[in-house]
Amino acid sequence: MAQDEGRFGRISSCRRAWAPPGVRPQAPRQVVREYSYVTNAVAPAHGTLTSLILPRVNTQMMQVFLQHVAQEYAAYFMVMQVDRAGWHQSKDLVLPDNIRLLPQPAYSPELNPVEHIWEELREKHFHNRVSLARCGGRDADRGPEPARPGSRTCPLHDLLSAL
Repeated sequence: MAQDEGRFGRISSCRRAWAPPGVRPQAPRQVVREYSYVTNAVAPAHGTLTSLILPRVNTQMMQVFLQHVAQEYAAYFMVMQVDRAGWHQSKDLVLPDNIRLLPQPAYSPELNPVEHIWEELREKHFHNRVSLARCGGRDADRGPEPARPGSRTCPLHDLLSAL
């Protein structure tokens, strides 16, 4: 099994504005940054994908994700390939009994199959246009929401299930 996180969001930007010739329009500007994080685990041998849309990435969110995966695959013992992010190596991270983490070599994202999912989504579907916060992702106070394939609340759900 391989695991990775992806950040999706939007940054607001000013667009063109109409103005008479010789007049430079003034437009107030407020840069807005909204991000949501999708944490995925892929089981290539089974052809399955497990995802959660999370408000941020840290040790607590990784703990939530590992518990989710442990419940989804309760009948299996899993070795999960992870990158060397700090929250994957934290001493506060408590691993479920049926999961062991295997850190991948440094500076080798191409070894993780989940990285290819992010490339596919960003290049062909999102183009920095979709905020998951508006697609059914919950805010930090309400906790994570499972990405349910087949759900019509967010195009990401359909794209992940199609891959």
